[in-house]
Amino acid sequence: MSTVASKDGTEIAYETSGQGPALILVDGAFCYRSFGPMRDLARLLAPRFTVTVYDRRGRGESGDRLPFALEREVEDLDALIEAAGGSAFVYGLSSGACLALEAAARLGSKVAGLALYEPPYDASGEAAQAWRMYRSQLDGLLAEGRRGEAVVLFMHYAGRPEERIEAIRHAPTWPKFEAVAPTLAYEAAAIGADRAIPVALAARVNVPVLVLTGTAVSAMQAAAGALARSLPKAQQRPVPGQGHDIDLTVLAPLLAGFFIGNGG
Repeated sequence: MSTVASKDGTEIAYETSGQGPALILVDGAFCYRSFGPMRDLARLLAPRFTVTVYDRRGRGESGDRLPFALEREVEDLDALIEAAGGSAFVYGLSSGACLALEAAARLGSKVAGLALYEPPYDASGEAAQAWRMYRSQLDGLLAEGRRGEAVVLFMHYAGRPEERIEAIRHAPTWPKFEAVAPTLAYEAAAIGADRAIPVALAARVNVPVLVLTGTAVSAMQAAAGALARSLPKAQQRPVPGQGHDIDLTVLAPLLAGFFIGNGG
């Protein structure tokens, strides 16, 4: 493990593996290096890339400072890119894809290429009210220190079946979910106030972008298509048979082919 100091002094923990062009992997909700898919994905990509996996602030072995602002997470990525040599490809998953998109818009050519898997935007506008209600409830629970209830709220909003939520609550990993519950507010900030496609932000991303979606949820495909049309240099690719938890052995070749084809 290594650490890098972000602009506000927060220490961000990361690790690298492999050899080749720099590639940074950005987790979604709850996940970090030792709890989530990115280490396994890094192993699959390491033969072609120097892959960085990191703990987003407030998780794992990274620090945190309040008050939070989305800009701080962009600065974390900026520090990691500098540590990787000043330019890197970036892959983001779910709400991590929203953060990666924000970073690409703000950091310009430091992000050499961008791949996104199912950023949870809404192209229809129908989810805005429910999203605002969720965010209000989440903020209230976190302000009162009710971390477990905040995790359950998120899982309900994400459509997890009640029996699955109960199973997670009684699993040995439950304390890991509670520990990072405050970072659910960070995910919400990355996704945005109403989950709308960030058209103006996307228009500023002038690097090649691959927008991936599984075919399991049609709403995800519609949002991906709308996002891709808002990006100057984007392609959308459905991944047959995949849901939000994509098979990494399917994902890795798609990422490698895209990044190698764009200068990797």
